[in-house]
Amino acid sequence: MAENNDQIPDDIKALTFEDALKALEDIVGQLESGAVSLEDSINIYTRGTWLKRHCEAKLKRAEARIEKITLDVSGDAGLEAFDVK
Repeated sequence: MAENNDQIPDDIKALTFEDALKALEDIVGQLESGAVSLEDSINIYTRGTWLKRHCEAKLKRAEARIEKITLDVSGDAGLEAFDVK
C-alpha cells in the first residue's frame, strides 16, 4: 500500500480532484455490492487508498492557497492566509 504521494500511480496523479473522487465513489459501490472477488476487492481497495490520498493531497494544496482579503487600520487592502479550522 502507498505510504506517500510518490508511490501513487501516475494515472491517479493525473486525475483532477473531481475525477478521482468519482473513481473512489465507484470503488466504494463495487465493494459494497459484494459482487467482486476477493482478489479484485484487494486490488480495488488498494487503488481506492491511492485515490483517497490523492484527493486529500489536492485538498491540502487548495487549502494552502486560500487567502482572504483584509483591511489594515488605514483601510489598505492586503492578503493573509485563510484559516479553515
